[in-house]
Amino acid sequence: MKVFVTGAAGFIGKATVRELTQNGHQVLGLSRSDANTTAITEAGGSPHSGSLEDLGSLKSGAQAADAVIHLAFIHDFSDLDRSMTVDRAAIAAIGEALTETGKPFIVASGTLGMPPGEVSTEETQPLRNLGAFSERIKAADMVQELSKDKNVRGMLVRFSPTVHGKGDGGFIPRLIDMSRQRGTVLYTGDGTSRWPAVHRDDAALLLRLALEKGIAGSVYNAVGEQGVSMKDIMTLMGKCLDLPVKGVSVEEAAESVGFFAHVIGMDNPTSSEKTQKELGWKPVQPGLLEDMEASYF
Repeated sequence: MKVFVTGAAGFIGKATVRELTQNGHQVLGLSRSDANTTAITEAGGSPHSGSLEDLGSLKSGAQAADAVIHLAFIHDFSDLDRSMTVDRAAIAAIGEALTETGKPFIVASGTLGMPPGEVSTEETQPLRNLGAFSERIKAADMVQELSKDKNVRGMLVRFSPTVHGKGDGGFIPRLIDMSRQRGTVLYTGDGTSRWPAVHRDDAALLLRLALEKGIAGSVYNAVGEQGVSMKDIMTLMGKCLDLPVKGVSVEEAAESVGFFAHVIGMDNPTSSEKTQKELGWKPVQPGLLEDMEASYF
């Protein structure tokens, strides 16, 4: 298939482009800069000029392809409302281009925002009272509506809060940088909050399998490890940075790390049992702690 990928020059996107092209697919990657074009080309794809806010470029990319994987998202934590608005407009534009085609349309989402303290599955409904986190549910609703009413093979892939691997620029590297600057590694409460995790190469494989085998209206969980405790993550961080590690209240942590204090306190254990069974997906890459120790410090 010829696949239009937004976010193709990103951390997950480049791995996805490689996974697709190495398995017989062609990739048209959304590019908003010369650097994007270079990254997409080096990964094996062809650049398609445009951006998330250039809806015409999104529509033309979708129309030129047999399938779409939407990974791009503006990770601006100072203005998440705008990021969510741009994301929904992009999904609407791509969805319009794919209406009545039956083509696959995979949209990235996240596991954060599920009911805390219980193992979430693909069937678990996210909470709708969590502010910005719940805003992204509206995008998921749009994918379901496209599948149900518009003859689009829409699928949602919920990513773990940490998709790890060499070159990661997400939560874990940011927490490492904050800890270095502060001289202390913090976790909230007793550190028993758990995060699911997945290696980016395993995530890229999942996206390919969803493209090839996924069922319209399905939710798939990109989760390689069900739950790694925040205390274990921070203890390893302290060891590798040679810094003290301590548990503090969310309020105290927020004075140092702001928004991240609430995120690291989220207990988000998540299963991918259904995803693995339905798609024949088997995560085989190193786990989060092993990967961190090998390549994050």
